[in-house]
Amino acid sequence: MDLARFSRTVAPLGFFVVGLLPSVLGLDFGYHSSESLEKFLKAVNQNYPSITHLHSIGKSVAGRDLWVLVLGRFPTKHTIGIPEFKYVANMHGDEVVAREMLLHLIEYLVTEYGKNSEIEQIINSTRIHILPSMNPDGFEASDPPNCMFSNGRFNKNMFDLNRNFPDAFEANTAEIQPETQAVMDWMQNENFVLSANFHGGAMVASFPYDNSNSAIAAKGVTPDQDVFRHLAKTYSLNANMSRSDGCDDSNRFEDGITNGYSWYPVKGGMQDYNYIWGQCFEITLEISCCKYPPASSLQNFWAINRPALIKYMKQVHLGVKGQVFDIRRNPIANAIVEEVGRSHICPYRTNQNGEYYLLLLPGNYTLNVTVPGSKSITQKLELPAGQQLYSARNYDIVYPGPTVRATSPTQAASCPKAVSVSSNNGAMPLKPTTFALSFLATLLPTMVLPQTH
Repeated sequence: MDLARFSRTVAPLGFFVVGLLPSVLGLDFGYHSSESLEKFLKAVNQNYPSITHLHSIGKSVAGRDLWVLVLGRFPTKHTIGIPEFKYVANMHGDEVVAREMLLHLIEYLVTEYGKNSEIEQIINSTRIHILPSMNPDGFEASDPPNCMFSNGRFNKNMFDLNRNFPDAFEANTAEIQPETQAVMDWMQNENFVLSANFHGGAMVASFPYDNSNSAIAAKGVTPDQDVFRHLAKTYSLNANMSRSDGCDDSNRFEDGITNGYSWYPVKGGMQDYNYIWGQCFEITLEISCCKYPPASSLQNFWAINRPALIKYMKQVHLGVKGQVFDIRRNPIANAIVEEVGRSHICPYRTNQNGEYYLLLLPGNYTLNVTVPGSKSITQKLELPAGQQLYSARNYDIVYPGPTVRATSPTQAASCPKAVSVSSNNGAMPLKPTTFALSFLATLLPTMVLPQTH
């Protein structure tokens, strides 16, 4: 955007933080402090105990809890056949819109349960995890009003959390931050299938890979590119991200989606970590041109994003799911189950219940199944269009041969060793949406340019 347009955008911004919330049903459209966020989540859990579970997955550098609210028919534990889904917001503390959107999503889900058949089916068929703020310290340190960059982007140790995860393409040696470690531990304790993480500063749905290297023939392209494009469009087309003007004249994304690496490379990003090490398909959602817009705009953001938030959750039921058993119907953990032609950097393996989940579009597929110490077998199946919206096709596999002793799932030998990455402090790439400001930056060397995911 040009300087005049930037001035018009920033000048009218206002800001406030609401006090204590009067009730679960009274969530207002304002920015909520970490204390208010915690009180709201605790009130939701207290008022809807049968379908919610509240827990902290860890603490920030400053000791603030990273609260996750779980919604589901069986919210306290994993249930065989029910996939795990998550939303994460505010990993950059100054990108605040989605933090509020997820609070309103929580209120909508719990108050509509029992009245709205769509919401009831989603909650009954899915275990939904919502982390409204991954970086509460950054949020509290942000300097609103600010459409662009502020120090609140980083955690209290001044690390960019979306440059702090292990990377399969570039190995670096920086200390993993408490917030990053908490999310990594959380992923190890759950069996997430689908996820999205939210940012601000652009309007686009970005999908893996965010990084690449010379070993990847098609730079940044995953073996699941068709599924990722579908997932990204599911959100972008339902949230009006596909408009041609984007956020400024330098930012145009067809259908409102982009491959992350094609946009610009990100080393140590969370979505690649989810997809490679976590067996979880994740996309990055940039849902506001302005990182910290006026509170008066939040109700409109909610109206725009609510349909997409609901539609995207349903995508966890794409494809096929099931269990791998031996001939005595004992579940086999640690078996590799992948579609032929879609081998992953870290092979996708069954969990302790022998469960597998593969997100696939309708079509004909051949599954390759490998049990540790045994030969592979293949299974052909068809995934027809128009499947039941609230369940992937259930396809159990009985592995022939002797009884297999269950083992704990482990990473495959071919999976890259998890290594930390540099925080990139002082060497952040320019955000594409601010390309037009780069000339201005040469005139004002002390000006800090914004950055998105």
